[in-house]
Amino acid sequence: MIEDLPAALADLEKKIETIGECLDIVEKEKRIQELESISLKQDFWNDADKATSILKEKNNLTATVDAWHTQQRAILDIEFLYDMAKEENDEEALEAISNDIESLRKSVRESELKMMLGSEQDPMNAIVSIHAGAGGTEAQDWVEMLLRMYLRWAEKRGFKTTIIDYLPGDEAGVKSVSFTIEGEYAYGYAKAEIGIHRLVRISPFDASSRRHTSFASVFVYPEVNDEIVVEIDEKDLRIDTYRSTGAGGQHVNKTDSAVRITHMPTGIVVQCQNERSQHKNKAMAMKYLRSRLYELKIQEQNEKLSEINKTKKDIAWGSQIRSYVLQPYKMVKDHRTNIEIGNVGRVLDGDIDDLIEAYLLQ
Repeated sequence: MIEDLPAALADLEKKIETIGECLDIVEKEKRIQELESISLKQDFWNDADKATSILKEKNNLTATVDAWHTQQRAILDIEFLYDMAKEENDEEALEAISNDIESLRKSVRESELKMMLGSEQDPMNAIVSIHAGAGGTEAQDWVEMLLRMYLRWAEKRGFKTTIIDYLPGDEAGVKSVSFTIEGEYAYGYAKAEIGIHRLVRISPFDASSRRHTSFASVFVYPEVNDEIVVEIDEKDLRIDTYRSTGAGGQHVNKTDSAVRITHMPTGIVVQCQNERSQHKNKAMAMKYLRSRLYELKIQEQNEKLSEINKTKKDIAWGSQIRSYVLQPYKMVKDHRTNIEIGNVGRVLDGDIDDLIEAYLLQ
C-alpha cells in the first residue's frame, strides 16, 4: 500500500485539477464577487424575492468553490506529510496518510458526481412513481419491495420522504405508489432509477415453488418549486374525489378526501390520498401535476430529446434497466453499466449508491 501512495496522490491531484477546469472556478469566483457587491447595495432588499434568489446563487457558488479549495489544500497537506513520513520511515504516519487519501478520494468522487448533475432540474426534490407490471400478485409484491428499497436509500442519504398516493394490491403488495423525496440533488440522483426493474425468484405465492419473473416501472419527476411558473388553466382540469384506500386502521379515511386531477389537454392523471384533508390532498396533487407538466415542457423545448425522455422511450416490458436475481443465484445487474453486485440483500435494503453513481459517471 505504501508504494501505491505516490500514484494515488498523483491521480487525485490530476482529478482535482480537472474538476477545477470543468467547474471554471475562476469565473465562479468573479461571479461571487459580483453578487457580493450587489448584496451590499442599500436598496438590495427592496425586492425580497430577487434578493433571496441572489443570495441563494451566491451561497451555492461559494459552497462549490470552497469545496474545491478545501480539496486543493488537502492534497498539498497530504503530499507534505507523505514526504516527511517517508524521510523518517514512519509506518504509522504512512498508514494515517493512506486513510486521509481515502477520505479525499470520496470527496473528489462526490465532486465528480455533482459535475454530472449540472442540469437545472438536478438540485430539485423528486417525485417517484412505481407501478406493477407483468406478474400479477408477484409484481405487486415487487413494487412493495422496491418502495422499501427507495425509502431506505433516502433515509440513509438523509432525505425526507412522503407517500402521496398508495394503491394496495388485491392479495398482497402494492399496485402503484407515488412519493416525494426532499433533499439536495434528490432528483439528480433518483433519475438514475427511471426504467423497468426485473425480479427473478422462487415465488412465495406459488404452492409449487416455481421460479417467477416480475416487472415494475419506475418514473421520477423533478418537483417544481414556487420559483418556477407553470401555467395551468382551471378549465382544463377535471377534479374527482374518492375515499382513500390503504393498509387499514387510522390510514383509511371515512370521507371522500382523496383527490384525482386529470389534465384534459395532455391526459396526465395525478392523485393524492396521503392527507386527511381534501384541501391538502388537492394542493399536493396540484404540485404533482405542475411537476409532470414542467417535465413535459422541458422535453418539448429540447429538440434532441432529453436524457429523461430517451430513457422513458425505451421503457417496455422486456427492456429492463436492472435485474435482481434471487434464484437460481443471487445477483443484481445494471444492464446500462454492466455493474454486478452479488449481495442482493444489501441492495434491497437501500444500498444502491454504487449503482446510481456508476450510471451518472458513465
